[in-house]
Amino acid sequence: MAKAAQRTKGAARTSVWLDGKERRGGRGGGQPSGLDRERITEATVRLLDTEGLAGFSMRRLATELNVTAMSVYWYVDTKDDLLELALDAAFGELRLPDPDAGEDWRDQLRRLAGEYRALLVRHPWLSPLAGTFLNIGPNALAFSGTVQRVIRRTELPEHGLTGAISAVFQFVYGYGTIEGHFVARCADTGMAPDDYFRHAMSAATQAPDAAEVIQESVSLMAARGGDTVQEMLDRDFAFALELVVAGIETMVRRAGAEPAGADHTARGSAPEEP
Repeated sequence: MAKAAQRTKGAARTSVWLDGKERRGGRGGGQPSGLDRERITEATVRLLDTEGLAGFSMRRLATELNVTAMSVYWYVDTKDDLLELALDAAFGELRLPDPDAGEDWRDQLRRLAGEYRALLVRHPWLSPLAGTFLNIGPNALAFSGTVQRVIRRTELPEHGLTGAISAVFQFVYGYGTIEGHFVARCADTGMAPDDYFRHAMSAATQAPDAAEVIQESVSLMAARGGDTVQEMLDRDFAFALELVVAGIETMVRRAGAEPAGADHTARGSAPEEP
Protein backbone atom coordinates (compact mmCIF):
# COMPACT_ATOMS: atom_id res chain seq x y z
CA MET A 1 0.00 0.00 0.00
CA ALA A 2 2.99 2.30 0.47
CA LYS A 3 3.50 2.51 -3.27
CA ALA A 4 -0.12 3.57 -3.79
CA ALA A 5 0.29 6.33 -1.22
CA GLN A 6 3.48 7.51 -2.86
CA ARG A 7 1.74 7.65 -6.22
CA THR A 8 -1.02 9.81 -4.77
CA LYS A 9 1.44 12.30 -3.26
CA GLY A 10 4.02 12.24 -6.04
CA ALA A 11 3.88 12.59 -9.81
CA ALA A 12 0.60 12.46 -11.69
CA ARG A 13 -0.70 8.99 -12.44
CA THR A 14 0.09 7.71 -15.93
CA SER A 15 -1.30 4.26 -16.72
CA VAL A 16 -1.60 0.79 -15.27
CA TRP A 17 -0.02 -0.37 -18.54
CA LEU A 18 3.16 1.49 -17.61
CA ASP A 19 3.52 0.18 -14.06
CA GLY A 20 5.90 -2.63 -15.04
CA LYS A 21 3.96 -5.33 -13.22
CA GLU A 22 3.12 -8.74 -14.60
CA ARG A 23 -0.12 -8.16 -16.48
CA ARG A 24 -2.03 -11.15 -15.11
CA GLY A 25 -0.16 -11.72 -11.92
CA GLY A 26 0.19 -10.03 -8.60
CA ARG A 27 2.98 -8.18 -6.89
CA GLY A 28 5.04 -11.23 -6.13
CA GLY A 29 5.02 -13.95 -3.52
CA GLY A 30 2.26 -14.33 -0.99
CA GLN A 31 -0.70 -13.21 -3.12
CA PRO A 32 -4.06 -14.82 -2.32
CA SER A 33 -4.81 -18.03 -4.17
CA GLY A 34 -7.62 -18.20 -6.69
CA LEU A 35 -7.24 -14.63 -7.87
CA ASP A 36 -5.55 -13.06 -10.85
CA ARG A 37 -5.93 -9.82 -12.77
CA GLU A 38 -8.15 -11.43 -15.39
CA ARG A 39 -10.69 -12.67 -12.85
CA ILE A 40 -10.62 -9.37 -10.98
CA THR A 41 -11.08 -7.42 -14.22
CA GLU A 42 -14.03 -9.58 -15.30
CA ALA A 43 -15.72 -8.96 -11.94
CA THR A 44 -15.04 -5.23 -12.26
CA VAL A 45 -16.75 -5.10 -15.66
CA ARG A 46 -19.77 -6.98 -14.28
CA LEU A 47 -20.12 -4.59 -11.35
CA LEU A 48 -19.73 -1.50 -13.52
CA ASP A 49 -22.46 -2.83 -15.82
CA THR A 50 -24.88 -3.46 -12.95
CA GLU A 51 -24.05 -0.60 -10.58
CA GLY A 52 -22.30 2.03 -12.69
CA LEU A 53 -19.27 4.10 -11.81
CA ALA A 54 -20.96 5.71 -8.81
CA GLY A 55 -21.76 2.33 -7.24
CA PHE A 56 -18.37 0.74 -7.81
CA SER A 57 -15.87 0.41 -4.96
CA MET A 58 -12.97 -1.83 -4.01
CA ARG A 59 -14.97 -3.09 -1.05
CA ARG A 60 -17.93 -3.96 -3.26
CA LEU A 61 -15.60 -5.74 -5.67
CA ALA A 62 -14.02 -7.73 -2.86
CA THR A 63 -17.48 -8.86 -1.75
CA GLU A 64 -18.26 -9.95 -5.30
CA LEU A 65 -15.05 -11.98 -5.36
CA ASN A 66 -15.59 -13.30 -1.81
CA VAL A 67 -12.21 -12.00 -0.64
CA THR A 68 -11.02 -9.14 1.52
CA ALA A 69 -10.39 -5.72 -0.03
CA MET A 70 -6.72 -6.08 0.89
CA SER A 71 -6.53 -9.20 -1.28
CA VAL A 72 -7.40 -7.17 -4.37
CA TYR A 73 -4.50 -4.82 -3.67
CA TRP A 74 -2.06 -7.65 -4.31
CA TYR A 75 -2.89 -7.21 -8.00
CA VAL A 76 -3.48 -3.47 -8.42
CA ASP A 77 -2.34 -0.38 -6.59
CA THR A 78 -5.46 1.74 -6.93
CA LYS A 79 -9.10 1.76 -7.95
CA ASP A 80 -8.07 3.69 -11.08
CA ASP A 81 -5.88 0.76 -12.09
CA LEU A 82 -8.92 -1.51 -11.98
CA LEU A 83 -11.04 0.92 -13.95
CA GLU A 84 -8.37 1.17 -16.62
CA LEU A 85 -8.12 -2.62 -16.84
CA ALA A 86 -11.91 -2.86 -17.17
CA LEU A 87 -11.89 -0.19 -19.87
CA ASP A 88 -9.43 -2.13 -21.99
CA ALA A 89 -11.28 -5.39 -21.39
CA ALA A 90 -14.40 -3.75 -22.82
CA PHE A 91 -12.46 -2.61 -25.89
CA GLY A 92 -11.60 -6.27 -26.37
CA GLU A 93 -15.26 -6.93 -27.23
CA LEU A 94 -14.93 -4.98 -30.48
CA ARG A 95 -14.96 -7.08 -33.63
CA LEU A 96 -12.33 -5.46 -35.79
CA PRO A 97 -12.17 -5.81 -39.58
CA ASP A 98 -8.94 -6.68 -41.37
CA PRO A 99 -7.84 -3.54 -43.25
CA ASP A 100 -5.84 -5.73 -45.63
CA ALA A 101 -8.78 -7.96 -46.59
CA GLY A 102 -9.59 -5.92 -49.71
CA GLU A 103 -12.98 -4.77 -48.41
CA ASP A 104 -14.11 -1.24 -49.29
CA TRP A 105 -12.92 1.26 -46.68
CA ARG A 106 -16.44 2.69 -46.42
CA ASP A 107 -17.89 -0.63 -45.30
CA GLN A 108 -15.08 -1.16 -42.82
CA LEU A 109 -15.51 2.35 -41.43
CA ARG A 110 -19.25 1.80 -41.03
CA ARG A 111 -18.57 -1.47 -39.22
CA LEU A 112 -16.03 0.10 -36.87
CA ALA A 113 -18.39 2.98 -36.11
CA GLY A 114 -21.27 0.60 -35.42
CA GLU A 115 -19.14 -1.57 -33.16
CA TYR A 116 -17.95 1.43 -31.16
CA ARG A 117 -21.45 2.83 -30.82
CA ALA A 118 -22.79 -0.52 -29.56
CA LEU A 119 -19.93 -0.78 -27.06
CA LEU A 120 -20.67 2.67 -25.63
CA VAL A 121 -24.35 1.81 -25.26
CA ARG A 122 -23.66 -1.61 -23.77
CA HIS A 123 -21.29 -0.15 -21.17
CA PRO A 124 -22.43 3.41 -20.27
CA TRP A 125 -19.50 3.72 -17.84
CA LEU A 126 -17.03 3.38 -20.70
CA SER A 127 -17.27 6.87 -22.17
CA PRO A 128 -16.18 8.82 -19.08
CA LEU A 129 -13.28 6.39 -18.56
CA ALA A 130 -12.23 6.60 -22.22
CA GLY A 131 -12.04 10.36 -21.77
CA THR A 132 -10.01 10.02 -18.56
CA PHE A 133 -7.31 7.45 -19.22
CA LEU A 134 -4.56 7.18 -21.85
CA ASN A 135 -6.21 4.23 -23.66
CA ILE A 136 -2.93 2.41 -24.28
CA GLY A 137 -4.03 -1.07 -23.26
CA PRO A 138 -3.61 -3.80 -25.90
CA ASN A 139 -7.25 -3.85 -26.97
CA ALA A 140 -7.55 -0.07 -27.18
CA LEU A 141 -4.36 0.05 -29.24
CA ALA A 142 -5.68 -2.66 -31.57
CA PHE A 143 -8.81 -0.58 -32.13
CA SER A 144 -6.84 2.63 -32.72
CA GLY A 145 -4.44 0.89 -35.07
CA THR A 146 -7.27 -0.60 -37.13
CA VAL A 147 -9.02 2.77 -37.36
CA GLN A 148 -5.83 4.43 -38.60
CA ARG A 149 -5.19 1.77 -41.22
CA VAL A 150 -8.77 1.99 -42.53
CA ILE A 151 -8.66 5.79 -42.69
CA ARG A 152 -5.36 5.65 -44.58
CA ARG A 153 -7.11 3.62 -47.27
CA THR A 154 -9.46 6.54 -47.99
CA GLU A 155 -6.57 8.22 -49.88
CA LEU A 156 -7.00 11.41 -47.91
CA PRO A 157 -3.82 13.49 -47.78
CA GLU A 158 -1.65 12.78 -44.76
CA HIS A 159 -2.45 16.08 -43.09
CA GLY A 160 -6.17 15.25 -43.07
CA LEU A 161 -6.09 11.77 -41.55
CA THR A 162 -6.37 12.75 -37.89
CA GLY A 163 -9.18 15.17 -38.69
CA ALA A 164 -11.10 12.40 -40.47
CA ILE A 165 -10.63 10.07 -37.51
CA SER A 166 -11.91 12.79 -35.20
CA ALA A 167 -14.91 13.52 -37.42
CA VAL A 168 -16.01 9.88 -37.39
CA PHE A 169 -15.16 8.69 -33.93
CA GLN A 170 -15.82 11.80 -31.89
CA PHE A 171 -19.25 11.81 -33.51
CA VAL A 172 -19.71 8.13 -32.57
CA TYR A 173 -18.40 8.80 -29.06
CA GLY A 174 -20.95 11.56 -28.52
CA TYR A 175 -23.82 9.67 -30.10
CA GLY A 176 -23.11 6.45 -28.22
CA THR A 177 -22.63 8.29 -24.93
CA ILE A 178 -25.99 10.05 -25.15
CA GLU A 179 -27.74 6.87 -26.29
CA GLY A 180 -26.12 4.94 -23.44
CA HIS A 181 -27.32 7.52 -20.92
CA PHE A 182 -30.85 7.25 -22.33
CA VAL A 183 -30.82 3.46 -22.02
CA ALA A 184 -29.50 3.73 -18.45
CA ARG A 185 -32.23 6.23 -17.50
CA CYS A 186 -34.88 3.89 -18.87
CA ALA A 187 -33.44 1.02 -16.85
CA ASP A 188 -33.38 3.14 -13.70
CA THR A 189 -37.08 3.94 -14.07
CA GLY A 190 -38.02 0.37 -14.94
CA MET A 191 -39.65 1.58 -18.17
CA ALA A 192 -39.14 0.32 -21.69
CA PRO A 193 -37.42 2.89 -23.95
CA ASP A 194 -40.58 3.52 -26.00
CA ASP A 195 -42.68 4.07 -22.86
CA TYR A 196 -40.04 6.35 -21.34
CA PHE A 197 -39.79 8.37 -24.55
CA ARG A 198 -43.57 8.92 -24.70
CA HIS A 199 -43.62 9.87 -21.02
CA ALA A 200 -40.74 12.32 -21.45
CA MET A 201 -42.24 13.95 -24.54
CA SER A 202 -45.59 14.33 -22.79
CA ALA A 203 -43.98 15.89 -19.73
CA ALA A 204 -41.85 18.27 -21.81
CA THR A 205 -44.86 19.67 -23.64
CA GLN A 206 -46.27 20.83 -20.29
CA ALA A 207 -43.56 23.49 -20.11
CA PRO A 208 -44.84 26.59 -21.99
CA ASP A 209 -41.38 27.67 -23.11
CA ALA A 210 -40.59 24.22 -24.48
CA ALA A 211 -43.86 23.46 -26.24
CA GLU A 212 -43.03 25.20 -29.53
CA VAL A 213 -39.61 23.60 -29.82
CA ILE A 214 -40.99 20.19 -28.86
CA GLN A 215 -43.70 20.46 -31.49
CA GLU A 216 -41.09 21.24 -34.13
CA SER A 217 -39.10 18.22 -32.94
CA VAL A 218 -42.18 16.03 -33.34
CA SER A 219 -42.55 17.06 -36.98
CA LEU A 220 -38.86 16.44 -37.64
CA MET A 221 -39.06 13.00 -36.06
CA ALA A 222 -42.15 12.17 -38.09
CA ALA A 223 -40.31 13.07 -41.29
CA ARG A 224 -37.38 10.89 -40.24
CA GLY A 225 -39.63 7.91 -39.59
CA GLY A 226 -39.31 4.92 -37.30
CA ASP A 227 -41.93 3.16 -35.21
CA THR A 228 -39.72 2.63 -32.15
CA VAL A 229 -37.06 4.60 -30.33
CA GLN A 230 -34.45 2.09 -31.48
CA GLU A 231 -35.47 2.51 -35.12
CA MET A 232 -35.28 6.29 -34.78
CA LEU A 233 -31.85 6.11 -33.17
CA ASP A 234 -30.59 3.69 -35.82
CA ARG A 235 -31.85 5.85 -38.68
CA ASP A 236 -30.31 9.01 -37.28
CA PHE A 237 -27.00 7.27 -36.67
CA ALA A 238 -26.88 5.73 -40.15
CA PHE A 239 -27.71 9.02 -41.87
CA ALA A 240 -25.25 11.04 -39.79
CA LEU A 241 -22.52 8.49 -40.49
CA GLU A 242 -23.24 8.69 -44.22
CA LEU A 243 -22.84 12.46 -44.02
CA VAL A 244 -19.37 11.97 -42.56
CA VAL A 245 -18.44 9.33 -45.16
CA ALA A 246 -19.65 11.63 -47.93
CA GLY A 247 -17.55 14.42 -46.45
CA ILE A 248 -14.45 12.22 -46.57
CA GLU A 249 -15.18 11.33 -50.21
CA THR A 250 -15.56 15.01 -51.05
CA MET A 251 -12.27 15.89 -49.41
CA VAL A 252 -10.52 13.08 -51.29
CA ARG A 253 -11.85 14.46 -54.58
CA ARG A 254 -10.76 17.97 -53.65
CA ALA A 255 -7.29 16.77 -52.77
CA GLY A 256 -7.07 14.99 -56.12
CA ALA A 257 -7.93 18.20 -57.98
CA GLU A 258 -5.50 20.30 -55.97
CA PRO A 259 -2.35 21.56 -57.72
CA ALA A 260 0.85 19.91 -56.56
CA GLY A 261 2.56 21.78 -53.74
CA ALA A 262 -0.51 23.85 -52.81
CA ASP A 263 -0.18 25.75 -49.55
CA HIS A 264 -2.67 24.53 -46.91
CA THR A 265 -1.67 26.99 -44.23
CA ALA A 266 -3.29 30.07 -45.75
CA ARG A 267 -6.75 28.67 -46.47
CA GLY A 268 -7.15 25.48 -44.45
CA SER A 269 -6.78 21.87 -45.46
CA ALA A 270 -9.02 21.94 -48.53
CA PRO A 271 -8.97 24.07 -51.70
CA GLU A 272 -11.91 25.95 -53.12
CA GLU A 273 -14.34 23.97 -55.26
CA PRO A 274 -13.26 24.08 -58.94
